[in-house]
Amino acid sequence: MALHIGIDLGTSGIKAVLTEDLHRVIAVASEPVVVSRPHVGWSEQDPDLWVETVLTCLDRLAAEAPKEMAAVRGIGLSGQMLAALILDRDLRPLRPAMLWNDQRALAECAELLAAVPDIGRRTNGTPDPGITAPKLMWLRKHEPALMDRARMLMLTKDYVRLALTGEVATEPSDAGGTQLLDVATGCWDPQLCAAAGWDPHYLPPIIDSWAEAGRLGPDLLARWGIAGPVSVAAGAGDNMGSTLGAGGTRPGDTILTIGTSGVACIVDAAFHPGPERAILTSAHVVPQVFLSMGVVMSATASLDWVAQITGRTVADLDAQATAWIASEGPQAAPVFLPCLTGIRTPLNRPDMQGRLTGLHPGVTPAMLAFATMEGIAFQFADCIAAQQEVGARPERITVVGGGTRSQLWLRLIATGLEQPVSLIEGADMAGPLGAARLAAVAAGTSMSVLYEPVTANRVILPDSSIAEAIAPRREAMRALIMG
Repeated sequence: MALHIGIDLGTSGIKAVLTEDLHRVIAVASEPVVVSRPHVGWSEQDPDLWVETVLTCLDRLAAEAPKEMAAVRGIGLSGQMLAALILDRDLRPLRPAMLWNDQRALAECAELLAAVPDIGRRTNGTPDPGITAPKLMWLRKHEPALMDRARMLMLTKDYVRLALTGEVATEPSDAGGTQLLDVATGCWDPQLCAAAGWDPHYLPPIIDSWAEAGRLGPDLLARWGIAGPVSVAAGAGDNMGSTLGAGGTRPGDTILTIGTSGVACIVDAAFHPGPERAILTSAHVVPQVFLSMGVVMSATASLDWVAQITGRTVADLDAQATAWIASEGPQAAPVFLPCLTGIRTPLNRPDMQGRLTGLHPGVTPAMLAFATMEGIAFQFADCIAAQQEVGARPERITVVGGGTRSQLWLRLIATGLEQPVSLIEGADMAGPLGAARLAAVAAGTSMSVLYEPVTANRVILPDSSIAEAIAPRREAMRALIMG
């Protein structure tokens, strides 16, 4: 019996899964985390809150399954990407972490592109305020005294691993989101660091995602009653972890994540950068392949916003929208461009705001919910089309993330893509399950576990009953983008 833990550090919550032989889930623990928005367009988190929340989740696993927890041999982490967390010489945070959806570094993107015109062909994509390097430039400009004390750049899951092991490290999948890494070679690039004003000596060493990056400290072994030793894997960026957890390892495997943001991840045998279409391309967490990523900036976050303004729960909105579409059809619903935090793929418009048209006195919360899910489905289709333009080849589409709880949303996505999509068991746990696979390899299991397929338990087909009706609505949404 091999027992491992996978931890996924999301933007709005953290989840830990204790698994037996990577197939049987023994226990699950999850906790929310708070995002701070001190100004419009800013998005920050306290990094010590990540650590405290992970420890709380592991406390709960130990309380629920103490016997199994005692036999754990590996821990893996996946985490939200693109953060800028600055540490001092004692490896303590100098300020809150700037998150992937922080929009303040718009001017710095233009400066970085002017300094390195081919940056989109060398790194994960074209400069965007969500990416780490422009944030570093913003901090140097606006918080220079703080930056004078900076001695290490850390990414989300790497900071938590530091707390678990005392070791500093990162790996290519997450490091690729900094724009300080040459993605094709997997090495920190001194020229890119110079352009962003960051000393390359203040970057963590890069090791393989599946490698042991440290071992769980003795105090934590005692806290959870673990015999040890426990290997802690280098881990993964969240999109790569979810892709692995959903079985996405072969070229053509395509994983759509419907989370706070939405990401279309296509496993690619070659490095196909697409900066002109705002596609992100980084190393995957299995050898010799890359991950092409089209990004919908606001997915479940948009539906959460509708729930907030209507006073409904997301589950209620989903049920009401499902009943409404079955009885009336979509024609009366408004058309919504749900880009509440900008558009990345395919337009690279971080300044774009959400737009809504077709309001009338008969509009209900159900119609708003439908329009939101429809608009995000259209955005996923735009992402996939852009990725195909630059050479990625989607062949098998699996959908994961919290948004998979909505059967209506899955129908809309399949219909918008004009392709069937597969749903796997535990679709909302793909991230921690992928991290657990990396943990197993770090603890000594064969690399072959990374390639074990994940069986689909349901296939959702495009819905011909609504395809014709939503086609003109897609054109109306495109008009909102251009208008």
